[in-house]
Amino acid sequence: MARLTKKQKEAASKIEPNKAYSVAEASALIKEITSVKFDASVDIAVRLNVDPRKANQMVRGVVTLPHGTGKDVKVLALVTPDKEAEAKEAGADYVGLDEYLDKIKGGWTDVDVIVTMPSVMGKLGPLGRVLGPRGLMPNPKTGTVTMDVAKAVSDVKAGKIDFKVDKTGIVHAAIGKASFDAEKIAGNARELLTTLVKLKPQAAKGVYIKSIFMSSTMSPGVQVDTKRFTEQ
Repeated sequence: MARLTKKQKEAASKIEPNKAYSVAEASALIKEITSVKFDASVDIAVRLNVDPRKANQMVRGVVTLPHGTGKDVKVLALVTPDKEAEAKEAGADYVGLDEYLDKIKGGWTDVDVIVTMPSVMGKLGPLGRVLGPRGLMPNPKTGTVTMDVAKAVSDVKAGKIDFKVDKTGIVHAAIGKASFDAEKIAGNARELLTTLVKLKPQAAKGVYIKSIFMSSTMSPGVQVDTKRFTEQ
């Protein structure tokens, strides 16, 4: 077993064993125990009582974090020439079509989100093997396949993220940076958790949210009290 560093031991000592903190308490504690020299990402992991192998228990959605992600999200807009100007004006980092399709075929995926139009999706189908594993394939359900390209781009830039339960029943999401005020971290966490509660599948029985943990890059996990989000 790897030995803990002095900073890791100090961080772990600030977390009470077996205690489930409120969202506000956990957010403040995350700031206190983060010791890396860069602006660490703050993440949340929510274990759901669902079986993702069953279509009627799949949990997937989008949420706009009220305080943004703190990350400069690189957006590629794959659009026809008549939509290029609005995509650029909305803040897309890369705008075009055929030249970027060729780059993707060659293995280029240096973007965080791809926004496109329904008429272009046919051209993206053959690129599924490249884009799918990286979570980059646009999807109408997440608002990244739309005729309102400008809104889709600006939403992503403002802090819109999509999430999906993994095969073990956990939703992982980045909800901000350690440099955020604790109140902003808590606000983003609550927005995501409230959205997850609204997405509870009818087929999911029993306690829906089994556990919630918050952490930052290289920090220990902080357990969050699930009661507020299981009583809804």
